Amino acid sequence: MNVLDVNNISKQFGDFVAVENVSFSIDEGVVFGLIGPNGAGKTTTIRMIMNIIIPDTGTVSVLGDHDMRTAIDRIGYLPEERGMYRKMKVKDLLRFLAELKSMSRRDAAVAIDYWLERVSLKEWQNKKIEELSKGMQQKIQFIGTVLHNPKLLILDEPFGGLDPVNQNLIKDILMELKKDGMTIIFSTHVMESAEKLCEEIFMINKSRKVFYGKLADIKNEYGKRNILIEYDGDDAFLNSPEILTKDNYGNMAEIQLKKEGDSQKVLRQALSGATIRKFEIKEPSLHDIFINTVGQEARKEAGNER
Repeated sequence: MNVLDVNNISKQFGDFVAVENVSFSIDEGVVFGLIGPNGAGKTTTIRMIMNIIIPDTGTVSVLGDHDMRTAIDRIGYLPEERGMYRKMKVKDLLRFLAELKSMSRRDAAVAIDYWLERVSLKEWQNKKIEELSKGMQQKIQFIGTVLHNPKLLILDEPFGGLDPVNQNLIKDILMELKKDGMTIIFSTHVMESAEKLCEEIFMINKSRKVFYGKLADIKNEYGKRNILIEYDGDDAFLNSPEILTKDNYGNMAEIQLKKEGDSQKVLRQALSGATIRKFEIKEPSLHDIFINTVGQEARKEAGNER
């Protein structure tokens, strides 16, 4: 049984279509990337999964349960827009959040002590939330999300506000939770994070699905069309009709070929006017795929407006 099934959900606000016919399913123990540019429909999709917003059409089920009132205790949700009761003490707030998830006092006390120790905040347990730094508050809200050991964890931009050390700490915790069988939805517009953490990807842009599947399969579909070239001399070869996009840094360039582009032609053109120190054909990164896909849609729209 899938942990989550999303079937043809749509949401419209007035004349604005926020999400249109989105469907995907997630197995147990998978880190699932919900990616897309800002305003693409990611957060609206999450809010429909959480029953904060009711879909106009379509259905959502968690562990086979279509009634989110009974499924909600099995979900942990960290929204992008953070919010906590600033006058409450850390331990009191976490007890309150545990009660909302139907935890017993004994289980909550054990879990709170464990997680405060795990993120190095035990000595802050009797401080008010407003006395904590932004990064500390972020970690407390993360604890409140995982405290009840949910079957499905939904994280909307979880690394926002965290320094690199604490980003790495949360990443390590997520990998431990995955190993223990927790299913994680990781929503972000930061492609590097999604590529490192996620096994499956759903990309949404302008309310609609762009692609969906295993990350390895998505990369294979886009093929090895990325080239890193280091050179001395004339860079006229970068105007080759074989090239779709290019980033030129002077003596080094990152190139993306057109779908039918020939890397050997580019190499021959480069050798005619430059000394080539390095010519490497690379697997496309998720960032490359994202930029190319969103850029293509933007170019199409620009062409239609003329």
